[in-house]
Amino acid sequence: MAERAATAEGILTEAPERLDRFMARASRAYYAGREPFGAGGDFVTAPEMTQAFGECLGLWASIAWQGMGRPDPVLLVELGPGRGTLMADALRAIAEMAPGFRAALRVHLVETSPRLRQAQADRLGTAVTAWHDDITTLPPGPAIVLANEFLDALPIRQFVRRSDGWMERFVAGGRFAERPAADAPPLPDAAEEGAVQEVNEPARSLVAALAARIAAQGGVALFLDYGPERGGFGDSLQAMTRHGSADPLSEPGAADVTAHVDFAALVAAAAGAGAKVPGPLPQGVFLARLGLFTRAAMLARMDPAGAGRHLAAAQRLAAPEHMGRLFKALCLSHPALPPLPGFEES
Repeated sequence: MAERAATAEGILTEAPERLDRFMARASRAYYAGREPFGAGGDFVTAPEMTQAFGECLGLWASIAWQGMGRPDPVLLVELGPGRGTLMADALRAIAEMAPGFRAALRVHLVETSPRLRQAQADRLGTAVTAWHDDITTLPPGPAIVLANEFLDALPIRQFVRRSDGWMERFVAGGRFAERPAADAPPLPDAAEEGAVQEVNEPARSLVAALAARIAAQGGVALFLDYGPERGGFGDSLQAMTRHGSADPLSEPGAADVTAHVDFAALVAAAAGAGAKVPGPLPQGVFLARLGLFTRAAMLARMDPAGAGRHLAAAQRLAAPEHMGRLFKALCLSHPALPPLPGFEES
């Protein structure tokens, strides 16, 4: 409890602060000062559950590269790479199954946390060409971008419908406060009293920028994240700590604060910037089409002692009652690119 209080100190303020700004500061403090991943952290992401996840995405990237005409060099970019687990598994599979792609690719990681950059360097070593604070400093040229559970951590704004119009949520002293929505983006006219509308401006801007780059320079981007196909309405703000839920407002810096992704808004942003946008489709469908269960069965045969773990991880990632339905796969691609694995029928 003392650790959490110390973390929150300097983040919680009595002066009202817009929710997205509060969320951004809380996330920076959280990733700078805690080890969030794995059984000893606060949550477990797909790459930490099974190596098959990163291997499938690596081979997906290799097929995308072939469809792009095998450019050399090509950027392989990951947004929010965590401890480097996904990239390590992807590179291992690529080196074995697609050596030409491995020779052509240049790994670029978008990561702001110095602590996580060090963890990535420890795991990936000289495989990493460069780190970036954001996508604006990526070098020009064709790129393949991977992002697993990245968009959900970007800060949101929340608006509440009241009888006299829309109000915006601020945070003051660990509680919500409402202020007139002075500079709100377009909001629906027809909404019931008390309805909550969420808007993730950084996610829309990032997706639009990537889509414009891909349309102009070639490439693809693959996002795996959670939320309904049509999001935005309802309060989805949440926090995780020690594998359980927490108050997202009262313990900033001590919990992972996220919100559901509004996929419909991102599709519109990407299409408006000139990219083709396959998806979203359920993560379970996407991973099954990529061969997740086949690879998990292979790992189980190779590792009889861990067979149950490999098969259970695949089930957790793809089964509708677990992560298979709420999590979605969304792709941005150059308009001339042929259909990509997993999205053939979407």
